[in-house]
Amino acid sequence: MGNGKKKAISGTIVAAMTLAISACGTESQDYTVSYKGIKTADVSSGVSVHDPSILQVDDTYYIFGSHMSAAKSTDLLNWEKVADGYSKTNPVYGQIYEVADQAFAYSGNKDSLIQTDDKQTHVWAPDVIYNKTTGLYYMYYCTTSTWNASNLCYGTSETPEGPYEWKGALIYSGFNRKTISGTDVLDYVDEDYAYKNYIQGGQYNYNDYPNAIDPTVFYDEDDRMWMVYGSWSGGIFLIELDPSTGQVIHPQADPDNNVDPYYGKRLLGGGHISIEGPYITYDKESGYYYLYVSYGALTSNGGYQVRVFRSETVDGDYVDMNGEYPQKSAQHQNFGLKLTGNYKLPSLEKAYMATGHNSSFIDEKDGKMYLVYHTRFNDGGEGHSPRVHQMIVNEDGWPCELPYQTQGETISEDGYEKNDVVGRYYVINQGTDISDKIANPKILYLNKDGSVTGEKSKGTWTYNDGSYYMDITIDGDEFSGVFCRMKDEAGTDVMTFSAVGQNESVWGVKYFD
Repeated sequence: MGNGKKKAISGTIVAAMTLAISACGTESQDYTVSYKGIKTADVSSGVSVHDPSILQVDDTYYIFGSHMSAAKSTDLLNWEKVADGYSKTNPVYGQIYEVADQAFAYSGNKDSLIQTDDKQTHVWAPDVIYNKTTGLYYMYYCTTSTWNASNLCYGTSETPEGPYEWKGALIYSGFNRKTISGTDVLDYVDEDYAYKNYIQGGQYNYNDYPNAIDPTVFYDEDDRMWMVYGSWSGGIFLIELDPSTGQVIHPQADPDNNVDPYYGKRLLGGGHISIEGPYITYDKESGYYYLYVSYGALTSNGGYQVRVFRSETVDGDYVDMNGEYPQKSAQHQNFGLKLTGNYKLPSLEKAYMATGHNSSFIDEKDGKMYLVYHTRFNDGGEGHSPRVHQMIVNEDGWPCELPYQTQGETISEDGYEKNDVVGRYYVINQGTDISDKIANPKILYLNKDGSVTGEKSKGTWTYNDGSYYMDITIDGDEFSGVFCRMKDEAGTDVMTFSAVGQNESVWGVKYFD
């Protein structure tokens, strides 16, 4: 990874090449998109863990997901199921049934104060962190009954695989005047404040305040512990935790800075616009906190996707490549760097659909940065599998997701020879739309003279001699990114590039002769 904030492109190390189409032999270039001769892989194989949240423990990686699911791996590629399904015998979560009267008192099952809308049990979106102060693993998750009535809870365990002992409830949402007594809200604000702000028209004010789901917990650069959470409704919120207890530290009200005394600080969103699954990772090398969220609906045709914002401070402002972020009821497709959505690449038997609800981590062994999410497929169903892609931070400090799931690739710190990177690429740009549209590749050539040519496209490209950084302009749009040699889904060696600009991600894949 590079220090995006502090490294500038040096004119003395950039091999700049100018557009000279007449000299690059374009008459012999083939722009037909064909996968003939390219080995494919069954991309839908593997375990199913929805909303995967990653935890590294020595040489083992765990993912914890909704519906009491969990899996583990030693290579981020092959996963072994650890737990799955609502059952008292669930080895990770099963203890929750022993205290069901407490764990589901407010929401989450048919006997809750607010019953689940389908009379089933709902335990969603867990996140596990090792608490450095107590020496225990803490699982944060939500029990939820309706689209805005939920409860953030937590449990602890001496081992990452559990069982996690339920410890208590933290944050409530979706109440009204009749059900607010079943929460702890009035322990922190008075009735006048609660009724004026949290309840409107006799119902929960979901446009301004969060749905208490999708919690994720992290340490900042000063080892303070924080929880970011929220889904649709009032947006994404941040609140500090006490590491000695794992419980919420309710802040002082600060309306000028969007800080509520019960829910904490609103970072993004509001107005019940799609935004969920928040996850924050601090990268000490770039100096940024990266806030990832998902837009769209989670079904295969719902346009589910991952966006990223960044900030130099833990509580924001988190902004996109344009220095902006979505506020209440914003047209949110215009905000946030889109990392991944629906796409088709060579070697994939089916297009990836609804790639979203991610987590992220920096590997403690080698410093590599990864994006972890579930993907559905263009097969008419809703089956899903976890995926892990390496990300490389470009010279501008933005993460660039590599096109294929990780198979142990390591980027060359010294860069690549020109002959390795020039040539014929399958290129996709996923744009910034939120739809069921699939980004299919077109053919572009990165030519030795620095030109980019395609059937209906042209541009230029440069690379940094002695490093993996690159820049590309396609039809007037500029992107900054990286080259990386890796394997496609079928294990074939390919040269790739991943570059970002205008909140869009462009990926290229070149097969060697």
